[in-house]
Amino acid sequence: MKNIILTFALLLFTKALFAQKAANDSVLLDYYQNQHFAEAADYLKATYPEPITDLKVLNKLAYTSRMASRLPDANTYYQRVYEADTTNLSSIYNMSEISKRRGKNKVAISYIKKILLKDTTNFDVYKQLSDLSYNIGDLQGNIIYLQKANNINPTNPDVAFDLSTYFIKLKQYGNAEQVIDKALAADTANMLLLQGKAQSDYALRKYPETVIIAKKLIDAGQQTNAIISMLGTAYYMTNDYTNCIKTFKLLNDNQLGTESSFYYTAMSYKALHNNVQAIICLDKAIEVGISSGISSFYSEKGDSYDRLHQLDKAVAAYQKSLMYKPDPITYYALATLYDTGLKNKKSALKYYKKYLASKKPQDTQKTYIAYSQQRIKSLATGI
Repeated sequence: MKNIILTFALLLFTKALFAQKAANDSVLLDYYQNQHFAEAADYLKATYPEPITDLKVLNKLAYTSRMASRLPDANTYYQRVYEADTTNLSSIYNMSEISKRRGKNKVAISYIKKILLKDTTNFDVYKQLSDLSYNIGDLQGNIIYLQKANNINPTNPDVAFDLSTYFIKLKQYGNAEQVIDKALAADTANMLLLQGKAQSDYALRKYPETVIIAKKLIDAGQQTNAIISMLGTAYYMTNDYTNCIKTFKLLNDNQLGTESSFYYTAMSYKALHNNVQAIICLDKAIEVGISSGISSFYSEKGDSYDRLHQLDKAVAAYQKSLMYKPDPITYYALATLYDTGLKNKKSALKYYKKYLASKKPQDTQKTYIAYSQQRIKSLATGI
């Protein structure tokens, strides 16, 4: 009888001890609400000494350690949860996220792929694999997983934008438009999707549509250099030269002008017969230019000087153009300038011959070719 009483007393003592050691939920809640996750983790460790086998406790320790940025500890706790229950997909997902935060992208991928073995229709998994593949430079994996994620949820704006941008880089403009249109139909006011729509319309040379969407973006505060450039170029392509100049002014006046912004501004001024401003902008395009387009910039500059009847400057600009790239039409322009403007028959004859000897499209320049042949005959007999 005495032994039974002692045993019963021991059981009551043990039960009371464990009751004392159980974590107080109100204390934990207070830590969580005040974002004191490190203190919460320390409290749990003090309350539950090792070895811990209760999965609920391990999950709490894993969560508080992760939120406290104690990433190695968090990963260890999630690993123990997974080892005790391999069907627990959330622990794998959390280990992947922790590995990603620690810069271990390949390890993160290996964790995520374990989820795919049990769930092949998980959008978030494919989205994560896409991001991780991009981080390690696996562009093929990036596009494959983006497409799988998009197939599962075609209305997700982030995936739709990334996938459409990728298609644009591959010049698969129709695919880009199809992807972005599906997502945009579900959220017509999404700024990210509207940006993707502007890019796809611009790539497909749908310039009136580009103008409409780019204006919406700018009015909503999305005044990035890329959107301004698309809008300015679209205005030029739709012959709205005044708005083209006004739009690119946002870049050019703020030291953000590029070769193309100055070029389209110059060509708009030319279209409006303001050759003085055209020359100024062409000079700026040449100053910042790094492409083969510099030759055409000088050629356009020569044409503007010609229209202003500043013939010596026109000749200098045309010859500068030829230094960058021998162009048949520039030879022709110099020939006619020397012929009719400067009355220099010898130089005119020289450049007419250079024009005829150069490679040029025969079908579109028949008139120039016939005129050059006729002038060579006339000049040759007159010299």
